Amino acid sequence: VAVPLGLALERSRAVAEPVIRLLGVIQTIPSIALLAFMIPLLGVGVLPALVALWLYSLYPIIRTTFSGVRDADPAAIEAAEALGTTARQRLLWVRLPLAAPVIMAGIRTAAVIAVGAATLAAFIGAGGLGDPIVQGLSLADSRMVLSGALPAALLALVVDGGLAAVERAVTPAHRRVTRQPRADTSR
Repeated sequence: VAVPLGLALERSRAVAEPVIRLLGVIQTIPSIALLAFMIPLLGVGVLPALVALWLYSLYPIIRTTFSGVRDADPAAIEAAEALGTTARQRLLWVRLPLAAPVIMAGIRTAAVIAVGAATLAAFIGAGGLGDPIVQGLSLADSRMVLSGALPAALLALVVDGGLAAVERAVTPAHRRVTRQPRADTSR
């Protein structure tokens, strides 16, 4: 949902800035507070947690999609235009491939934020890895807290690693960031 919204905002730049600012404000609300705001609207359980996590995920993805497509290399876009491509072809063949690393960075950021914030959803009855954290906090049992926190951290790393593999797959080889050789400092 967020990538198409970012693309729509890029086409309607007058609307883009206020929408992106509003999403940025939502992003600043502490996770536990946003989850609490969901209770009067949606009750307790999984649904309000999913809505809150979805809201948190929007900003980084929409922001990076908007920026990545907007800031695609003008020379590449002009070259494609000179070859007679349509606006849709330029978007699909030039702008999106050039923006892919930036968009994927937003998706990876959103995913890691969502995994971390999902543990707090246990406070509103959504369960999951947050349950042992909540129970451990109420019992002052650090081992129990760690029994939820460590798997959640591992899950965040696995999700990020999986999305890094997707990023490599969707990013043209010539656009990938490669490691630079280290300077020889022994001299």
